[in-house]
Amino acid sequence: MNMRHALLGLLASAAIVPGAASAQTVLRLAENQPDTNPVTVAMYHFADLVKEYSGGEVEVQVFSGAQLGQEPETIEQAQAGIVDFTRVNSVGLANVSPSMGAFTLPYVFADWDHKYKVLDGDIGAEVLADLEEVGLKGFAYMDAGSRSFYTVEGKTIASIDDMQGLKIRVQPAPISIRMMELLGAVPTPMNYGEVYSALQTGVIDGAENDFVSYHTSAHYEVAPNYVEDAHLSPPALLLMNKMRFDSLPPEQQEAITRAAVDAAMYERDLMREANEQARQTVTEGGATVTEIDNAPFQEAVQPIYEEFPDLMPLLERIRAAK
Repeated sequence: MNMRHALLGLLASAAIVPGAASAQTVLRLAENQPDTNPVTVAMYHFADLVKEYSGGEVEVQVFSGAQLGQEPETIEQAQAGIVDFTRVNSVGLANVSPSMGAFTLPYVFADWDHKYKVLDGDIGAEVLADLEEVGLKGFAYMDAGSRSFYTVEGKTIASIDDMQGLKIRVQPAPISIRMMELLGAVPTPMNYGEVYSALQTGVIDGAENDFVSYHTSAHYEVAPNYVEDAHLSPPALLLMNKMRFDSLPPEQQEAITRAAVDAAMYERDLMREANEQARQTVTEGGATVTEIDNAPFQEAVQPIYEEFPDLMPLLERIRAAK
């Protein structure tokens, strides 16, 4: 039995013990990123804030580095109550709660200010509320950077023509897959933890992510060509099992909610600074970073908006918020 299966077994056992006597509420949080990633740093900060705001009554234990699995698995675990929290990207979450897909459409946000005007307003609140229908409680949105393409040696992207036939790893979500098809590439859904070896062995030609993940995953070592097209800017967010949240005393619910909002604001600043630093670090580490005119990319993906008609009402409201 590997470490992850052993941990899941222990957590599942703990989750089903009725009336376990404890002077403290202990909650478990699954995080797939390493400790050096800003989202993970923010999750440890969240745990500290929960303890502070609850007067020591609530402890959050953070299991980082995909100890409990990658995001698709931890979303299921949060729904089932095997873990209490998980921090995930909205791209994968859209498979569970479709309205979240509006935030994962390519080039949907004009800039940072537009993005958080939407996410921190009525639209963002409505999409969070939809999570309750699938057994989840969503908190404030965090930043996951802007995602761009990176490729292995010999597969440089200088224009949209170079996308043709490239095997590009995408998160396993319909919008991401369709976007890649419209760009002329071959979408290759794959869990995050498999990407490094797939790039190294030539199973895929490239992937896409923000600078922080590009750095902390060490993908720049095996895919040193980074092209800033900024096709996606999906938020990340913290989720909790809805029944577990509802079972807590109101003062503990308030402490968790307050801590989640404060941790999200902290993470946004941290992520912006970290992306700037990571860009410099990967360049110094041998990666080539190229800015590119993304207008042809935007034009190529235009059909995607009509192909997801259920998202059109939200998309129109997002566009009107510019």
